[in-house]
Amino acid sequence: MGNFPEFDVDLVMFDLDGTLLDTAGELTDAVNDTLTELGHRPVTEAQVRDWIGNGTRELLVSALAEATGLPRETLRGSPVLTQAASVFDPCYEKRCGTRSQAYPHALDLLHQLRARGTQLAVVTNKDSRFTHRLLAHHQLALLLDLVVCGDSVARKKPAPDGILLCLSQCRVTLARALFV
Repeated sequence: MGNFPEFDVDLVMFDLDGTLLDTAGELTDAVNDTLTELGHRPVTEAQVRDWIGNGTRELLVSALAEATGLPRETLRGSPVLTQAASVFDPCYEKRCGTRSQAYPHALDLLHQLRARGTQLAVVTNKDSRFTHRLLAHHQLALLLDLVVCGDSVARKKPAPDGILLCLSQCRVTLARALFV
């Protein structure tokens, strides 16, 4: 495998799910555990892959909309979503780290950037208890200077709060940083 291209930056921030780690399998399992417990039909892994990226609540909104036929707008803020969220957490606690895997070359990239002296961070919507478990399981934790989780900031991505916190704590300007 060849070297990765040069980047003229001091900090590279990575999303976690779908960027460094493929967690769709275990998220699908946890979503389907939740749906089954609530008496709904399961969804496919392909569907879950499409829904990943906006946090657990939106993932559950999409899964519940598919499983129940209710509109997403109706589900947001509803007791159905609140119940699903309370069921999902222990389901994901059980599944977290069971079927996830690092994407090919993700570790190589982190090692090469680290060797160049680049600061590395993860900025994710995932809660810290799950994030840190996955980072440790996949031996990524020691490569990172900072981890900003969804429960570390007032507003999750796509709001800029996590990135701004990361820039501030790493003491890097926006012009010297890259978000992947």
